[in-house]
Amino acid sequence: MNIGIAGLGLIGGSLGLDLRPLGHYVWGISRSPDTCLQAVAMGAVDVACLDSEMIPYLDKTDVVIVCTPIASILPTIATIAPRLQSSTIFTDVGSVKSAIVEPATQLCDRFVGSHPMAGTAFSGINAAKRNLFHQRPCVVTPSQDLEAMAMVRSLWESVGAIVYECSPEAHDRAVAWISHLPVMVSAGLLLACEQEVDGEVAQLAQNLASSGFRDTSRVGGGNPELGRLMAEYNQPALLKTLHTYQDILGSLISAIESGNWDAVQALLAKAQTARPLYVE
Repeated sequence: MNIGIAGLGLIGGSLGLDLRPLGHYVWGISRSPDTCLQAVAMGAVDVACLDSEMIPYLDKTDVVIVCTPIASILPTIATIAPRLQSSTIFTDVGSVKSAIVEPATQLCDRFVGSHPMAGTAFSGINAAKRNLFHQRPCVVTPSQDLEAMAMVRSLWESVGAIVYECSPEAHDRAVAWISHLPVMVSAGLLLACEQEVDGEVAQLAQNLASSGFRDTSRVGGGNPELGRLMAEYNQPALLKTLHTYQDILGSLISAIESGNWDAVQALLAKAQTARPLYVE
């Protein structure tokens, strides 16, 4: 197939690294000339160009995968779609679906939303890696265009992803719990630690921080723009999870303040039981 990737960062670059060995011709676009050069040099794409230079590479494109930040997904589709054949299928990798899927269907004839749950602590084309999506979950949203859905599902399965189908609304509520809330909680942990006023204690805490703190704080120390976009585009679902989390923290605080250690242990036991439901 002729596959276009709009946005050559971690996700777009990693997709290209996985798709080209499968025999696909992959073109990419980026706002950065350096990124274009790097993407070609590392084998993520056959050819890469700036947005304004992309016209020669669009002919007979089968699928376009939009891998830009959330705020740029719809503008990117609006720019590219009119230059392509109406048979071209569009999909995206945005971590929010309700704000994307319906408007996108108004911009192009064939759109299927998707979201691979894969990533690293790093960003940019230099962070791209092969097999990033292997055995990782990926959501595909329903569409009346069954052929387009099958094509997008097949594409993700070809790079090793485990595909789940769900509505945009269900997706956004689910990722609010297991992706967007953890970013805010993790960021809150880091910000709370920064409130220590005793410089000696603060320095000691930094020196003593080890694997537990590293794991708990990782997503909170990620790209601030991505976190802001999660909050902005999934505000209702995220607020619900944050208020629920606040209530749970309140229960823990009350139990600790009153010295009710049995209640503390009971809450922690519930957490211990719940964890295997989400991670192995």
